Amino acid sequence: MHSSLRSWTVVTKPIFILIFAAVVSVGTPVLAQKKSTAQDPQDKPRKVRQEPDNAFRKWLEDVGPIITSQEVKAWNQLDNNAERERFIEDFWDRRKPDRDSTENEYREAYYERIAYVNEHFSSGIPGYKTDRGRVYLKYGKPNEVESHPAGGAYQREPSEGGGSTSTYPFERWFYRNIPGRTGANIEFVDPTGTGEYRLARNPFEKDALLMVPGAGPTTSGINQADMVAAANGVGNPFSLSEQDSPFNWQELMGIINSPLPAPKYDPFGGGLTDTPKIEDNPLGFETSFGFFKLDDNRVITTITVQADNGELSFKDSGGVQVAGLNITGRIVNVAGRRVNFFEDAVSTTATTEELIEARKRKSAYQKTVVLVPGHYKADLMVRDTRSGATGIRNVGFTVPRFGSELAVSSMILCSVLQHVTGETQSRQFMIGDQKVIPNISGVFHRGSPVGLYLQIYNAGTDQTTLRPALEVEYALLKDGREIERQVEDWRAVKTTDERLTLSRMIDSRVLTPGVYAIELRVRDRVTGQTLTQKEKFIVVP
Repeated sequence: MHSSLRSWTVVTKPIFILIFAAVVSVGTPVLAQKKSTAQDPQDKPRKVRQEPDNAFRKWLEDVGPIITSQEVKAWNQLDNNAERERFIEDFWDRRKPDRDSTENEYREAYYERIAYVNEHFSSGIPGYKTDRGRVYLKYGKPNEVESHPAGGAYQREPSEGGGSTSTYPFERWFYRNIPGRTGANIEFVDPTGTGEYRLARNPFEKDALLMVPGAGPTTSGINQADMVAAANGVGNPFSLSEQDSPFNWQELMGIINSPLPAPKYDPFGGGLTDTPKIEDNPLGFETSFGFFKLDDNRVITTITVQADNGELSFKDSGGVQVAGLNITGRIVNVAGRRVNFFEDAVSTTATTEELIEARKRKSAYQKTVVLVPGHYKADLMVRDTRSGATGIRNVGFTVPRFGSELAVSSMILCSVLQHVTGETQSRQFMIGDQKVIPNISGVFHRGSPVGLYLQIYNAGTDQTTLRPALEVEYALLKDGREIERQVEDWRAVKTTDERLTLSRMIDSRVLTPGVYAIELRVRDRVTGQTLTQKEKFIVVP
């Protein structure tokens, strides 16, 4: 949503250190004297087990959250560093998502997670040893995070007894799906205020007034003694929800604390569409792709997601109405190999007075990736963080090869087309120095500007002016008939090397409701090449 976007944290890719085995020679004791033909057991050569180097011990700590109990048992039976090196190689190979690739995306992603947790969750101990670090390493970035880093005033959920209290710093993490559980809510509490968040056994551990007589009363009549007893147990005995029951909490704790089985798919992208779920309340959204030449072998690809605000659940937050979405995407090539994965939490806002009008509008989100020409599939999932409504789209697309002949980028019909100077907080919707927000539906209300943006590549150069010599016409058509034509003065068009950027706004106030098309006609006066590009749009009252 372009109104408010939470930025991503970029984790530096780790540097892998090659571990060389140290070969230790163990000599056989020399017998000084033979007293009999039977050899004394004390004098027999001993098989000495070589202890692992610090690097191997450190590796075992690093993979603690994902190594299985069977693998630990096998590791403990290894006798030397050469065997340990082979074990490590096999360990990562079993988790390799693409058996034919020379790279191991699972390993790289896992070490990126280690770098992330050590940077964000360390608190006197390394981040990977903390409860949050262990969970993050096993399951990755949560789908939703509710963070209260300073604690303080808190309105209890009705299932917790209701009423106001004060809490220690705490966080709630939600995962749509983890091995063994669908829909996992995990809570962490920092009762010491040191930054070391601990896995909570129940929703009452965060209550800082729990032991203060008469403080933080509930509105449901639960007395303080019962609250204290619940805080020393597991789960929420006051909730009618099955997921809050002590049995379910205990089961979830067991899942979190148990080792993961060796994955048979890519856990950092696989499973998005392998077993899709049919939602009871699906969320509708539209998507489009734009393609712009970066160089001879790479193409800037924009993926735009657009949703109707009327389908989103708005919630009051400090006097402002806020709706939030989680947007997840995976891009795979024709071989089924993942080439890009993204996940972001976004929101759109409106005042209470604007809400009725805001629900009639749309909100958009865009992700930009660089791809080589070829055929791809995008798996996209959009989830309303409040209502849980979810939409899934699987879309095939082809990234074009622009080559060396006269070519044109995608023609973008947009609702916002602005020239931007200087640095902006978000690069979302930015193409060069212009902010281009597509209107995927192509439906414009009369009076709203209709924006047009595209780039032209590989135009011939006039040797007299040393500039591209192009004839560019815009034709506006209605019901297949040309009703207006304008000529672009190519001499004023912005050029960058062999790239020309064309952008303009059409005043829809003079257009009657109906179906229109914009047709771009380009002729290269140097090479004689021509091309035509057309896009339809609709004007409504």
